[in-house]
Amino acid sequence: MDVKLTLMDTGYCQQLEMFSRKGGRMKNIPFHAIAGLIEHPVHGLLLFDTGYSQRFFEATSKLPYSLYGKITPVFSEAHESISEQLAARGIKTTDIAGIFISHFHADHIGGLRDFPHARLYCFESAYNHVKGKTGWAALREAYLPDLMPDDFEERVTFIDLGGLVALPEAYAPYAEGYDLFADQSLYIVDLNGHAIGQFGVFLRDRDHGDVFLCADAAWSSEAYLGNLLPHPLARLIMADRQAYREHLHKLHVLSRQRPDMKIMPTHCREVWQASRGEFTWRS
Repeated sequence: MDVKLTLMDTGYCQQLEMFSRKGGRMKNIPFHAIAGLIEHPVHGLLLFDTGYSQRFFEATSKLPYSLYGKITPVFSEAHESISEQLAARGIKTTDIAGIFISHFHADHIGGLRDFPHARLYCFESAYNHVKGKTGWAALREAYLPDLMPDDFEERVTFIDLGGLVALPEAYAPYAEGYDLFADQSLYIVDLNGHAIGQFGVFLRDRDHGDVFLCADAAWSSEAYLGNLLPHPLARLIMADRQAYREHLHKLHVLSRQRPDMKIMPTHCREVWQASRGEFTWRS
């Protein structure tokens, strides 16, 4: 079953390119926080992450959380929030039926509180890893507890409690995942590594073909195309460095086997260009 995907840029942080991949320049570049609107013919409007919002700046106004913004300066205007971009399209926040939370880093959950009626989908392993953490313990996980809805546990569905299914051969080397709606429209796959319990989504866009929303399994197209690991200092903040390495390699293999597939790292410059309607990928 095909869906329609629309990408939206919610702002960016700045960091040295050299941290994102081997061979990167010692130059600050923008790492855009991309979120996706998925229009499902049966299950309605869904979001893949929510990126930044002005709530991020509120949540980082005091120590120790203010260090987050000092280490990775964030630039995001109010009109760039998902809720405002949806409003500009005539979509109310109450129209959003569900939100996929790829992982709980602040640049992926910044707009969660703007959608008080949406069903929330994540891995239980990801939630358990950040649940109850505050202060320095939360900051070490790039997690800001003030961004979380108070009724999170009442609205969440843990994807990884479902049964695994074999994925279509077209998604190799990814062999298994979760057919969330049991209709082959959205396959959820484990991408643990960058963060505990991170996941990605395979889908087929009715206009652009097969797409893989791979969150932060890579930080750029250059990284997965060349199988280029981040700088060793960046790897120190990885939750599971071996798992990260394995998934980056899988992305590399997938890109070689399926050059037609749109592989979309959340922070990639080329994905940001696609969010402006250009949809151009290198292979």
